[in-house]
Amino acid sequence: MSNIMPFILSHYNSEIVKRICGKYGIEPMDALRRFLLSETYHMLADEELEMWDFSPLGIFDMWENEQITGDPGNSLYLRRDEYV
Repeated sequence: MSNIMPFILSHYNSEIVKRICGKYGIEPMDALRRFLLSETYHMLADEELEMWDFSPLGIFDMWENEQITGDPGNSLYLRRDEYV
């Protein structure tokens, strides 16, 4: 992991947790746990995928799609189909 990755991940963690708490009324520690255990987070933490090009809103959309469908790849940010 590069030296910049902890800073980047910390920023995304904070932003995503705020969105999860705000939308779903989940306590911050539970929201953080859910995010950190998600496939979306593992994708974000993989430097080769360069997911930091996505806004926190895009990463939240991926996480939300993962929670609903089981696959963060169902997010419009990744599908790039006719709806984008």
